Amino acid sequence: MPDIPTIKLNNGVTMPQLGFGVWQVPDGDATSVVTKALETGYRSIDTAAGYENEEGVGKAVAGFPREQLFITTKLGNSDHGYDETLRAFDASMTRLGLDYLDLYLIHWPQPTRNLYVETWKALIRLADEGRVTAIGVSNFQPDHLERIINETGRVPAVNQIELHPFLQQKELREMHAKLGVATEAWSPLTSGDLLDHPTIVAVAKRIGRTPAQVVLRWHLQLGNVAIPKSVTPHRIVENFDVFDFELAETDVAELSSLDKGHRTGPHPDQVG
Repeated sequence: MPDIPTIKLNNGVTMPQLGFGVWQVPDGDATSVVTKALETGYRSIDTAAGYENEEGVGKAVAGFPREQLFITTKLGNSDHGYDETLRAFDASMTRLGLDYLDLYLIHWPQPTRNLYVETWKALIRLADEGRVTAIGVSNFQPDHLERIINETGRVPAVNQIELHPFLQQKELREMHAKLGVATEAWSPLTSGDLLDHPTIVAVAKRIGRTPAQVVLRWHLQLGNVAIPKSVTPHRIVENFDVFDFELAETDVAELSSLDKGHRTGPHPDQVG
């Protein structure tokens, strides 16, 4: 089994650069799907209260040594607010069956509700109490990041955002680099939408890899954390088989030329 590359977060914690996502995996299927991912070699599992599959994920990870795993979950959109966040965290931990969490994220900022600063303060408390090893955010835009940092003094370890060759978020990634925030890509393969693109197909044929492997390798070489999701066993394995080759600079440049600002999910300002 290959060593998974890691990145060091701004609090010194190391995080696997390739993880496994479980968005849209039904709770009843999550145990078998996550077990297959763990058997393949994944050690970072990304779930969320909003996915409604934390219990299934918990059953899968219970069978593996806890110290080898990096488990992420996210706060549900209905649970913003200081006290609400603390209660929601307890509920997630019960469903997951864990004593501590590796990474807890605010799933969406929901700026129209204007509760994300108080919510962030609750995450800071959880981190300071040692209940979660690292805290971060998801889908935060530059103004959201600036506000929570300015009002609390705590910089998120991670911002998990929609990111793929069709939506590269260069300005936000540059801000992350300046602040020391790790960039984590959700939908790194755009649910497969970009895998038929002629440029990606051509690179894949040239180097003898699949389009999905090429895109995931592009993420890794840019320094992104990527969390591809699949329920198909051979694709779970295929997406993990990306550590024994590298893209040439010209290949990276070809994929980086595909940015067109295309979102597959909602704009963060419009959620909530």
